Amino acid sequence: MPKADRGAPSFSTGRASAPDLRAGSLSAAGLLGIVGLLAACSSDGASTGGSAASQKDTATQADSLTQTVDPLHENPSSSSFDPSAGPTTTDTPIGLAFEIENGVGKPVDVRAGQTFFINQIDIRAFQDTTVDEGISAITRTGDFARLQWKGLQQEDQSPLDSQNADGTYTQRRFFRDATWMESESLFAVEQVDSRGIPLGLPLVMSTGKGDKRGPSDSFWVRRFRGIQWIYDCATTTTCPGATSFQEEALVELRNSMHPDQTFRIHPQAAALKVVWSANPEKPYTIPLTQVPQPEWDYGFKIDVDALTPPQRNGTYAPGTDIEFQITLRDGAGKRLHDAGSLPKYPEAAPDASPSGITYYRAFYDATTTYYRRKHRERNFISTFEGPAQLIQQSRSLIPTENFLVGPDVQTIATPPTDGYYAFMRIFPTATTTFGGGFDPTHAAWANDVPDTWTYHVPDDAPAGTYLVTTKARRVYLGQDIPYTSVINVQVGTPMPTTTPVPTGNCGNCHQEDSSLSIVNHANARLDSCTGCHVPLGFELEGPIYVRTHFLHSRSRRFEAPLAECKTCHFEASSIQRTSKSACLSCHKSYPDSHVKKFGPIDNMYVGGDFDSSFQQCTSECHTTHPDSGL
Repeated sequence: MPKADRGAPSFSTGRASAPDLRAGSLSAAGLLGIVGLLAACSSDGASTGGSAASQKDTATQADSLTQTVDPLHENPSSSSFDPSAGPTTTDTPIGLAFEIENGVGKPVDVRAGQTFFINQIDIRAFQDTTVDEGISAITRTGDFARLQWKGLQQEDQSPLDSQNADGTYTQRRFFRDATWMESESLFAVEQVDSRGIPLGLPLVMSTGKGDKRGPSDSFWVRRFRGIQWIYDCATTTTCPGATSFQEEALVELRNSMHPDQTFRIHPQAAALKVVWSANPEKPYTIPLTQVPQPEWDYGFKIDVDALTPPQRNGTYAPGTDIEFQITLRDGAGKRLHDAGSLPKYPEAAPDASPSGITYYRAFYDATTTYYRRKHRERNFISTFEGPAQLIQQSRSLIPTENFLVGPDVQTIATPPTDGYYAFMRIFPTATTTFGGGFDPTHAAWANDVPDTWTYHVPDDAPAGTYLVTTKARRVYLGQDIPYTSVINVQVGTPMPTTTPVPTGNCGNCHQEDSSLSIVNHANARLDSCTGCHVPLGFELEGPIYVRTHFLHSRSRRFEAPLAECKTCHFEASSIQRTSKSACLSCHKSYPDSHVKKFGPIDNMYVGGDFDSSFQQCTSECHTTHPDSGL
């Protein structure tokens, strides 16, 4: 993959000046006082296991993990926050996203007088270096230098799966456990006018702790970490003589757990002042521009229509070409683009189009599963897979070359190899998006992007229900939200078929404001995930089981025992296909005898390369997992 843009982003205009801390505003001392009070109130609970109320809450959470829910449609959100619910007014609470880079807040346009809750905070501090010293440089100088770095240690290491253009490789080292990363801290956000004078009381939010989720947490996702990038390694595992490094530390907070905690944009508001208790001497400023009458509403919806009519019984025959058309709309139903076309790539990446349409942008802001900004990747993609009764995890590799010179619609899975059919289409096409990304002239990025495409139903397609799944993100006037559309297409039979999903229970943890209908891709259809989530030549960790294992094993806020497979798995057979990718997406090591037979662990997600990691290594041992409950 191309290197991330390591320069300061285009919105950086210099260090943010210290806000005016006048009477009535939240001073650093005042915020530290709140932090001290919070620590005093929680210290006894931390040492004794918590109050009776908190113990009861913990017991309730533990009990909920044993409940079973519909495996195809996980619990829908009961939250009032629904990005596709319909038209909004200035009274409608909208989730606000903002970002800060090396101390500088990115300006945000908002609808004048809008009511907001804080839904997403991204903060990054980075330095380019020529010396291999982990992330020591950012602990000494820069925006995060005054944070409490005691306890910092390396947690993981893994190279990028593709080679750099100059023949070198990129290695990544991931760091955790610094005091500031694991401790609870507070963010306070208040509006100020053009002179920096506060316009009201601040909104105070808790980050929660790194190792335990609590009822006072303000966000579902909490990820604080450091990363060292090494850009000129000789191989995927060795970097002798390397001289091109980047050190960074990141704060990722998103998916508000309290969208009822709102504030209205004041008529005189010119900026948001952000004070972080972990770094109180470095207050931040987020410039605001109020738009009185924006052209589009908030919210996001994707409509996908089959232009090719079905047969009289509502089905399509094998061998049929089905043309589809996509329409992106705001919450009020207004088009976000002209009929017949979508924006060209440079018009929607790296920044969104005027209406909020976004495309894949990891060329500019690298993403790493769990560790780095996957929510900002913004891939816009559709899949066609089925029949539903045969859908399972595909383990076929999609080579990187297919994204550079392959067809517009790519084959993801076939019955002889994977047991079912799956096809994928990226917007713009993969050859436009990735071919243009790897081409120094970016010529393909000038290609037109039609809003129609065709899926061919294979001539030997088994009868049943086929799923057309399309997901994207919209970034508009301070709102950054996902949406996924899933429609069913009947092939060969009018009788619907369903997917025997062997895992689930996601809704036992992902409830209300953390429902799968809100977080990640805003998609609670578990049967629709495998068409996108496959091993890619530049991202081997694509499969759902790899990502789910890795994310929950690395998150110390997952409440169930990691060895208790029954938390997510319904049947013992679903944990019996052993492979390096299945085991090493959770485990960090295995015995020397395994290293000798199956090779060293070179990839933190799947263990090694594709050929060694996705094939079943044995059917004679590891037929169960200790303490699995199955």
